[in-house]
Amino acid sequence: MQRIRMFEEAVQQMAARGELPGSIHLSIGQEAQIVGACMALGDRDYITGNHRSHGHPIGKNASLRGLMAELLGRSTGVCRGKGGSMHLADFSVGSLGESAIIAGGVPVATGAALSAKVTGNGRIALAFFGDGGANQGVLYESMNMAAVWDLPVIFLCENNRYASLTPLTEVTRHTRIADRATGFGLPGVCVEDGQDVEAVHAAVSAAAERARAGDGPTLIEVLTYRYRDHSEGLRFRDAYAGATRDADELASWRARDPILIGAGRLAELGASAADIAAVDDAVRAEIEDCVQFALDSPLPEAAAAFDDLYTDRVVAAPVGAL
Repeated sequence: MQRIRMFEEAVQQMAARGELPGSIHLSIGQEAQIVGACMALGDRDYITGNHRSHGHPIGKNASLRGLMAELLGRSTGVCRGKGGSMHLADFSVGSLGESAIIAGGVPVATGAALSAKVTGNGRIALAFFGDGGANQGVLYESMNMAAVWDLPVIFLCENNRYASLTPLTEVTRHTRIADRATGFGLPGVCVEDGQDVEAVHAAVSAAAERARAGDGPTLIEVLTYRYRDHSEGLRFRDAYAGATRDADELASWRARDPILIGAGRLAELGASAADIAAVDDAVRAEIEDCVQFALDSPLPEAAAAFDDLYTDRVVAAPVGAL
């Protein structure tokens, strides 16, 4: 959780200075549901994310160097500098990719689960999407297919109560998204305290066990919260100037900060303040290292734009030019 928090704090600072290309969406405040879910999976299991997904591959133990280099558009990035913040993918940890298309990763995870079932490779898939994505039709097409075929997939809704700037209550009458599983004959689980990493881990572990046993998919809704605005960077600074949230709401969620809860739980288990501080110091050093690595890495060569395509680019001479 500290890796995600400190990584994104560093990203936020760079975005504020105009040092990062494109749009940047941070999950600061949501670390418990990311880590709790990812740690309930195996190393070879698949995940797909959304536009707010720096943390998901970190939860699967992806290289911080490769992720930071990708955000800075460097050739050493996990996608060789071509994906950026919203299109990260790291197959080495089962991260099949994030997408700026709302709920765009859901059918990809469903397809991965179908592949796992057909090949019998023992893997399961987990699709992360937000409460805004919960109103996309592709989610229900995927849930229906997964239910009919008992696919080993988990649909996890990160309900942070806002789709961009729009409160969930303004666009959805029945706001318990987990209840929608009933229409497909699936279990629907709501984790009320998504700031508790152990509560999330328990729910996802149960769904993962169900999927591996061949009993099909589960819809999980995790109630969580993001502290930052929808997007970061100089281009959004003025756009969000008047988009303030209720101060009491924000304060109540900050009081349930997942990092503080996690540290408190470790203390209850016998970790000393020095032990916890040592973890923080070690992670801080990792972040400084990955930032420096990214800054020292080269930008991609122009010709690399034509690498990794489905076909080679062929430039034909106009008729009569030869």
